[in-house]
Amino acid sequence: MKNRTLIFALVVALAAPILATGCVVRGRHGRVYVAVAPPPVVVEARENPPGPEYVWIDGHHEWDGARYVWVRGHWERRPRAGGEWVPGRWERTRHGWYWVEGHWR
Repeated sequence: MKNRTLIFALVVALAAPILATGCVVRGRHGRVYVAVAPPPVVVEARENPPGPEYVWIDGHHEWDGARYVWVRGHWERRPRAGGEWVPGRWERTRHGWYWVEGHWR
């Protein structure tokens, strides 16, 4: 019985760092898949825009190779009149979660 408890404790101790890293897998096209879902989005207060041609780019969680870190939102100048920002997003697949970059349309 003591041996089983010791073995269980060792397995948990060895598995914890692996699970904490999110079990990252690099897929085709250089896409990085993370096994752990991103945390809820942080609600940020926006300041007034610097000018009428600026668009708010929402903050997002970024995977740094070991954990999610929050990247703050910011104002960005439209690259052209009528330019529309398409927000980035985390997508889930059978391989895990991967980040799709935001872009101007």
